[in-house]
Amino acid sequence: MKKKFPRILIPLLLIAAISASVYFFYLQPEEEPVDRLTLYGNIDIREVQLAFESTGRIERIDVNEGDSVESGALLAELNPVRYRAGVAQAKARVAAQEQVIAELSAGSRPEEIAAARARVDAARANMEDARQAYDRIKELASTQYLSQQKLDTASAALKSARAGLDAAEQALELAVQGPRQERIAAARATLEAYRAALELAEEDLSDTRLYAPEAGIIRNRILEPGDMAFPQKPVLTLALTDPLWVRAYVDEPDLGKIAPGMTARVISDSYPDKIYEGWIGYISPTAEFTPKTVQTEELRSKLVYQVRVFVCNPENQLRLGMPVTVTIPFNQPRSSGNPPGDPCREK
Repeated sequence: MKKKFPRILIPLLLIAAISASVYFFYLQPEEEPVDRLTLYGNIDIREVQLAFESTGRIERIDVNEGDSVESGALLAELNPVRYRAGVAQAKARVAAQEQVIAELSAGSRPEEIAAARARVDAARANMEDARQAYDRIKELASTQYLSQQKLDTASAALKSARAGLDAAEQALELAVQGPRQERIAAARATLEAYRAALELAEEDLSDTRLYAPEAGIIRNRILEPGDMAFPQKPVLTLALTDPLWVRAYVDEPDLGKIAPGMTARVISDSYPDKIYEGWIGYISPTAEFTPKTVQTEELRSKLVYQVRVFVCNPENQLRLGMPVTVTIPFNQPRSSGNPPGDPCREK
């Protein structure tokens, strides 16, 4: 008599057969292609914390989060009243000092020299009159018609008149020669100091305007009009979209297969049907541990090298932190650096 096959085993065998088929056709790991290297990483960009170099109250901000800006675009401005007044004051000082130097360089005017000569003539006449008076008194004093006190007074008057003549002659000589060169040099040095102060005031006024250092996208608007701004306090965060790169990591055995300048292809999960052209721009000279937050003990002790793959993003589809897959073909010439020119603009 034949033994009956248990019916309960039939569904189990059917499930096992289906599972084996699914694993064989769909879940069996594919072998890594030998003609290329595949890396997995994330889009990375640089960010700039934009702050005013001057202190003041914010008057206006012209951009919002998500706005694209060009290099040199005006983003925000402080109240410039105090800084404009400082520039006007510095300009007035420079203008006044320039007039002082012009006066010193021109020397004495003809009228000033003529007046000095007239004072010399008057002093000479005064001295001559004093001399004559002294001679008369001296002669009378010798015959005792006048006292010795009168003679002493006349002698003092004569000496004073001679001193006045000497002073007038010295003043005339100074008027003819003009200002000393040292005085002119000092006035010019003062003018340079005033000009430097004017340049500093103009720079302070210029610092009331905040410009974009590079092209990018406004990521954060931290302050608002009416807030007080300080050099240590950022106003905006600018994400620099050029250059844009993928931060990936390569194992040490694969390090010798790649070199800076090699072209690469980047694919994102968000746009799986689109290929972004790129190239290797940087390979770290030092190793580091696998940068993962959750990993096995084996992975934590595994050393890798950081690779920076620059990528073209003409339609601004790649975003910060986006996971991507990088493929680097091996059948390509190696160069000593990045591709010449701007590969993204040449595409």
